[in-house]
Amino acid sequence: MAIGDAIYHGTGRRKNAVMRVRLVPGSGKVTINGREGRQYFGRDALLNYALTPFKITDTVKHFDVVATACGGGVAGQAGALRHGISRALLEAGNYRDDLKKAGFLTRDSRMVERKKYGLKKARKRPQFSKR
Repeated sequence: MAIGDAIYHGTGRRKNAVMRVRLVPGSGKVTINGREGRQYFGRDALLNYALTPFKITDTVKHFDVVATACGGGVAGQAGALRHGISRALLEAGNYRDDLKKAGFLTRDSRMVERKKYGLKKARKRPQFSKR
C-alpha cells in the first residue's frame, strides 16, 4: 500500500452480527478475521451476496476488503458485510443514488423474536386438548 492511499471505513449490522469494514484500493481480495472470504463463509453464494454493492457501483476489482466480524451466524455476517461495504463505498465516491435505489443502505431491522413463557417457542403453543 502506497503512502497517501485512501482507506474507507464502514460498519454493517444484520441480526446480531456486526462487521467493521475497511476498503483499501487494490485488486478485489476479501479478508475476514484474517481468513480469505471463500474460506470464511464456506459457500460462494454468501460471498457473492456480500459483494453485490461492488456490482451495483461497477467497482468490482477496485478495492480490497478487510473486515472484522463479531456475533451472529454466517448468513447474518454476510448481510452485515454487504451493509458495511455499502457504507464504506459512500465515502469512496458518489454512489449514494445507486446504493439507495438497490436498498443496500437500509439496515435490515428483522431480529429473532424472543421466546415467551408458557409457549414452546416464540409463538408455538402447547397442543390443545379438549378432554
